Formats: sequence, C-alpha cells, structure tokens
Amino acid sequence: MNEQEKAQIHEEVKADILEKEKADKKKDKWLNYLSISTILIALCATLSSYNGGNAGGKSTMSQIKASDLWAQYQSKSIKQYLYEIQIDNLNTSLLTIQPGAAYDSIKKHINGYSENIAKYKTDKEEISKNAKQLEAIRDDSSKHGGAFGLAVLFLEISILLSSIAALIKKKLLWYISMLPGLIGIIYFINGFLLFF
Repeated sequence: MNEQEKAQIHEEVKADILEKEKADKKKDKWLNYLSISTILIALCATLSSYNGGNAGGKSTMSQIKASDLWAQYQSKSIKQYLYEIQIDNLNTSLLTIQPGAAYDSIKKHINGYSENIAKYKTDKEEISKNAKQLEAIRDDSSKHGGAFGLAVLFLEISILLSSIAALIKKKLLWYISMLPGLIGIIYFINGFLLFF
C-alpha cells in the first residue's frame, strides 16, 4: 500500500468518525437536557433532605422542652394540691379551736398557704402558655419536615428513573421520570410555604 492509498483511507476513516460524532451529537442532544434536569432535581433533593432534617431536629427539641415544662407544671400542681389539703386540714382545726394565739397562728398559716397556691396557679399558667407555644413549634416543624420528606421520596424516584433513561437511552423514560420530579419539586416548595 502506497502513501496515497494510506492517506485516502485515513481521510475516509476520519470523515466516517466525524460523521458518526455529528450524528451522535444530534441524536443524543436530549441527554444533555436529561443531565441538567437530573442535576436540578438532585439539588432539590439535597436541600429537601437538609431542611427536613432541620425541621425534624427542631420538632424533637421543641417536644423535649415542652415535656420538661409539662413536668414542671405537674410538679407545681402537686405542690398546689398539697397546700390545698393543708388548708383544708387547718380549716378543720379552726372549727375546734377558740379565738386566740393558736387560732391566729393557724389563720396566718392558711393565708401563707393561700399565697403559695396563688403563686403556683400563676406559675402554672405561664408554664402552660410556654409549653403550648413549644408544642405549636413542634407541630409546625413536623408539617414542614413531612413535606420535605415526601419531596425527597419523589425526587429520588425521579433521579432513579432519569439514571435508567440515560443508561438505556430511552427518551420516553426520561419524560416519565419528570412526573415524580415535578411532584417532588411541588412538595419541596410546600416544605417552605405549606400551601397544602
């Protein structure tokens, strides 16, 4: 084989390769869009996972703090009840005691216990208000976390289907993968706004 034949064969192979690359570029241009859409969906999935974790942590911490406050509330209720029982006992004692120093001492104790009861009632109202606020934060965080969790689920399904579509080069499967992706993005936005 002479140099001219080698050059001609080389040019023909080069032309075939360029033609094939050009055809492949036209044929697989949708794969570029698939890649971009998959990256965007993966970004939303990552942000959903992060925000869902934050919401879950906030929900858990609020529940722990609310439980602590309700334990304080219960403690104050028990102390209040003990003072109420003591007042009842002292009032019963007053029925058998004549006015005098002992009578005045018992009345003084009853008044002191009544002040403690009033303080416990005020404390319990404040504790109850704070605990209910924490429970509201817990409930709100749970709603946000639930929406982000559903977003991650649908977005991961979309990523899976997109990956399969890229591997087997089926454009229809990519289109199908966009449906759970769209649902996931809606839940992702809902995680912030809670519109449903």
